[in-house]
Amino acid sequence: MSNSKQTERATPGSCETLLHILEALPGALFVIDGTEKIVYANASAQAMPGATPEALVGNSFWRGAPHLVNTTLYQAVRKARQTQEPTEVEYISPVTQNWLHVQLVPTAGGLVLHFHEKRALTRRQETSSPDEHLAADVLENMYVGVGFLTPEGILLDINEAPLADAQVRREEVIGQPFAQTPWWTFYPASQDQLRAAITRASRGETVRFETLVHPREGMDLHLEATITPHRDVDHHVEYLVYVGTDITARKRAEGEIRALIDAIPQLVWTGRPDGYVDFYNQRWRDYTGLSTEEVEGEGWMQCTYPEDRQRVLETWQRAVQTGRPYEAEQRLRHGTTGEYRWFLMQATPYTDAQGTILKYVGTCTDIHDKKQAEDEIRVLANAIPQIVWMMRPDGSCEYCNQRWRDYTNMTSEQSQGDGWLQAIHPDDQQRVLERWQRAVQTGRPYEAEQRLRHGTTREYRWFLVRGVPHRDDQGTILKWFGTATDIEEQKLTEEALRQSQERASVLMNSNIIGIFVDEGDRIVAANDTFLRMTGYTQEDLREGRMNWLHMTPPDYLDRTLEAHQELASKQSITPYEKEYVCKDGSRLPVLVGGVILQHHPSQAIGFVLDNTARKELEQRKDDFISMASHELRNPLATLKLQTILLHRQLARQGTLAPALSSMQTQINTLTRLVEDLLDVSKIQAGRLGYVQETVDLDALLREIVDTMQQTHPSHRILMRGAVQTNLLGDRDRLEQVFTNLISNAIKYSPGAETVEMDLSTSPESATIRVRDHGLGIPRELRDKIFDRFYRVTDPKQMAIPGLGMGLYIVSEIIKGHGGTITVDSDVGKGSTFTVTLPLKRDA
Repeated sequence: MSNSKQTERATPGSCETLLHILEALPGALFVIDGTEKIVYANASAQAMPGATPEALVGNSFWRGAPHLVNTTLYQAVRKARQTQEPTEVEYISPVTQNWLHVQLVPTAGGLVLHFHEKRALTRRQETSSPDEHLAADVLENMYVGVGFLTPEGILLDINEAPLADAQVRREEVIGQPFAQTPWWTFYPASQDQLRAAITRASRGETVRFETLVHPREGMDLHLEATITPHRDVDHHVEYLVYVGTDITARKRAEGEIRALIDAIPQLVWTGRPDGYVDFYNQRWRDYTGLSTEEVEGEGWMQCTYPEDRQRVLETWQRAVQTGRPYEAEQRLRHGTTGEYRWFLMQATPYTDAQGTILKYVGTCTDIHDKKQAEDEIRVLANAIPQIVWMMRPDGSCEYCNQRWRDYTNMTSEQSQGDGWLQAIHPDDQQRVLERWQRAVQTGRPYEAEQRLRHGTTREYRWFLVRGVPHRDDQGTILKWFGTATDIEEQKLTEEALRQSQERASVLMNSNIIGIFVDEGDRIVAANDTFLRMTGYTQEDLREGRMNWLHMTPPDYLDRTLEAHQELASKQSITPYEKEYVCKDGSRLPVLVGGVILQHHPSQAIGFVLDNTARKELEQRKDDFISMASHELRNPLATLKLQTILLHRQLARQGTLAPALSSMQTQINTLTRLVEDLLDVSKIQAGRLGYVQETVDLDALLREIVDTMQQTHPSHRILMRGAVQTNLLGDRDRLEQVFTNLISNAIKYSPGAETVEMDLSTSPESATIRVRDHGLGIPRELRDKIFDRFYRVTDPKQMAIPGLGMGLYIVSEIIKGHGGTITVDSDVGKGSTFTVTLPLKRDA
């Protein structure tokens, strides 16, 4: 409308005309304002409920026209008000059972509702609530109280069961605040419960509660009520659905049970399936000094020790969620003394035939004295330098001592229940858990080896864990007590023993190494390889026909007895060569070693390698060396003679031939090598002979030094001291010994300037030391340098020419003279060879 136009005002005449028109309209017409109060009702609207205009106008539409109230209409009114668009619906009047067609037209600040009665349902886009048919079924067929409320608590519809109980007509309560209906007004506490529940439900919460209602004189009903909000597409609460189930019989039975429970001289309580604790017996109330109302729900927490509350509440909630029995230990405060005592709280779910939990029935048993005894045990357990633990009868962990906490870095809370499994090696967890569960099920002692993780180092160590059940006089398990003992060293020993046994088994089954065990002279055990090598059988072994003393040839007896003396003193034998006499009389070359058995010191174990192949190879080598040496000796002698003659002829002619001199030097070197090879061959064959003559040792050594000084001007050879004595021996062979030692000293000290020879004597022997300042010999190789053809593998020493025969020949010659040779050396600092020769020898 344009601003230029004047607003037309309604005159008294025009208002009368409008009212006549409205009165003449067919059907009932209501005009309601924004608060849903009736502003106007025409004659038809007044006639429907049989009310005067004064009874309608100014009152709530829902209370003034109960015969029209319906959930479908309520939803349509809300929709028209929200959208401000006309709409229409059809539904059955809950009072007259007639079909009603309603047109809803928004006005400024209100709404016009025009009702028409119909005989049949007209198909329209909007006819009823989506829940209409379901609601009808619920309302008419279920033996419960079901109603529909506005968010403010106005009753929109209700089924027949509660109407019959209260003996009221539907129109008497429809449109009324539900809390002011006959069922609720008798008990103010119940009325307050309902109002509070409606308030919470109107905010979107589903509310459940138990209450007492009074439908009529002489009738009280216990109801289990639920109020559920119904939301529209915008998630706003559209209306509320109330369901009240009659639980009077159940409450009566519970009352009888409670009377019985009150007579029990023990603390007893009950809880609903949702965990709400609804009753405590007289014994509980006497102990705590609290009434049933004070401890309902979670009120019982106020008499629980503060440190126990969270743990106990979580345990109870977990039991309710899983439907399992509840058990927890907690401290309860005495209502008079204020002291706390320990109680064992236990509850079992009571179910119907379908397994639905109807009730929890629980008890509280005083275990204060037992807990004090356990505390004393725990103090003692904490003082024990070993891991100690306690488990409940169901196998869950209750306590681990300080030693466990120190080792695992786990708190008592972390170890509770199955928490202790966290400290066990993952590979052991399943095995340990199954064995522990089996022990709990059978009540038998528990024992298992398992690895536990150290809390700081994160390393695992082996522990032997044992547990035994503690029972009461009736044989019922009260606790499990256990220990965990560190067996890491034992496990390492067992593993080493197992590996040793495996190696021993491999060794015993070897087809290369012969093994026997002797006790005294008799061989008491042997592997098949040793029996095969010597030709004996297992029967010979069992009959005691194998004796190492009898199996040793006379020429090896002294060396064998010497080896057994070494075994007795050192617990082991340095491997040595010998021969055994086989069962058929043949002789078997072998290499023998042995050790004393530590667990049986009267027995020794011997290891035998067949030396036949090596002996044959050495013999062939010796034969070849002997043959080659003899074959080379004659051509070399001829060549040397011809070289001398040629040298003399050229000297007479006055011609110098340096090449000829060099050739003579090489021929002399070759001649010495051949002579050394012959000596080695003779030593191996035992044919190296010695001339027995008196030798002036001082004169011999000075002669050798003078000669070596002339041929090796690179080093000064210093000779200190004197022996001033003669000895019986082979002068040429002794000259060979000391020439070789001085030559070696010069060769192996290329960077030094001197070689020293020190002489000393005693009444029994003469001692000669040859010292160089050269390369030196590693400690672990000192004994090997006297072996035939052995040379140190160090690259610096390998660069120096030689075949490894010199020191072998030297040592054999010194042995032939009854003397000894030793070496003392440091790598990089030089070596000292010490020769000791006896002055007198037995004939």
